[in-house]
Amino acid sequence: MAIAINIRADNASANEVEQLWDQVAAFEDEPSMRALGYRPHFTFAIYDSPDVEEAARQAMLRTAMGQSQLRVEFRRIRWFVGPPLVLWAEPVANEILPRWHASISAAIDPAYCRAHYRPGNWTPHCTLGSRISDGMRHDAIAFARSFNRSLTVLFDVVDCVVFPPVRVVAERKLPSGA
Repeated sequence: MAIAINIRADNASANEVEQLWDQVAAFEDEPSMRALGYRPHFTFAIYDSPDVEEAARQAMLRTAMGQSQLRVEFRRIRWFVGPPLVLWAEPVANEILPRWHASISAAIDPAYCRAHYRPGNWTPHCTLGSRISDGMRHDAIAFARSFNRSLTVLFDVVDCVVFPPVRVVAERKLPSGA
């Protein structure tokens, strides 16, 4: 069982991302995101060692201390090549996501973290679909390239989850900003 540290959108602003999940599901062999039973999110770190669960909770709480809800704008859909191909919403650059990632990485030895989430490898992203079938690869990339909207989502909860299946083991609601 793995443990992850995330920030999630647990409010109505997440609906637009969830609508994108439904559109992207048409390219997947099985819809991946709704199946999680978990709201749109950014993952800062994933650890496969149960030995870091308490450290992950503490890192999540320390990172959230004094922070407020985070409004993130998305204007592009990108992809990780895979396999399988993964479509994701790219956040407009901000300094907060990388700062939170760095704080978590400093609190727990990155050697325990999955390679894609380690410092220097991590890409801030909000996954839209993680099971793009090979036969739909070109259509999925065309969909991503044709995206020409802007959406803004309020991320209002930081948490630690264990998976699979996704189960929240600790969370903190973030206060509204000033």
